[in-house]
Amino acid sequence: MAGRSRSLTSAQETEVPGKVSSPARISLTVNGSRKEAEVEPRLLLVHFLREDLGLTGTHVGCDTTHCGACTVLMDGRAVKSCTVLAVQADGRAITTIEGLADDGELHPIQEAFLLKHGLQCGFCTPGMLMTATALLQTNPHPTEEDIRIGISGNLCRCTGYAKIIESVQYAAKSAHSPEPRSGPNSGRSPGRRA
Repeated sequence: MAGRSRSLTSAQETEVPGKVSSPARISLTVNGSRKEAEVEPRLLLVHFLREDLGLTGTHVGCDTTHCGACTVLMDGRAVKSCTVLAVQADGRAITTIEGLADDGELHPIQEAFLLKHGLQCGFCTPGMLMTATALLQTNPHPTEEDIRIGISGNLCRCTGYAKIIESVQYAAKSAHSPEPRSGPNSGRSPGRRA
């Protein structure tokens, strides 16, 4: 058994001509800031965000797109960053949970989850918030069924979803309140109060 283990290690350490890829240069906008980096072509976006940029609000749950804990917005669309390569984000705009607040003021979806108790342990919350934000960008007046379908790619083991759905409904209503928002992100992200 030790010989088999040793030979696997040796095989893993041996460079195979034509199979080794060199780092790729990427340039993207993350939460409004331009970022440039050299990355391995196989590096997942979730690991780039967490390890290279220190944005640990994006969680790693399943690595198979089943749980949605790693959801971020790429050009305004919800994507599961555990199955997007960092090189695929080149030239794109990425928004993580850290980018939702505007100058310290919570985004309406964050306020809603806080006020309506749409979280318990908090592990799924960043992905759930990003998915809900994308939903409200495309459908500012979702029905309960729309919300259920919209968040169906995100798993929560604590809440039973009732409070999450209530939170999204509340955010949809508060996003249309007459209270103006100010700051550098005003008007850039649909789903914010106008």
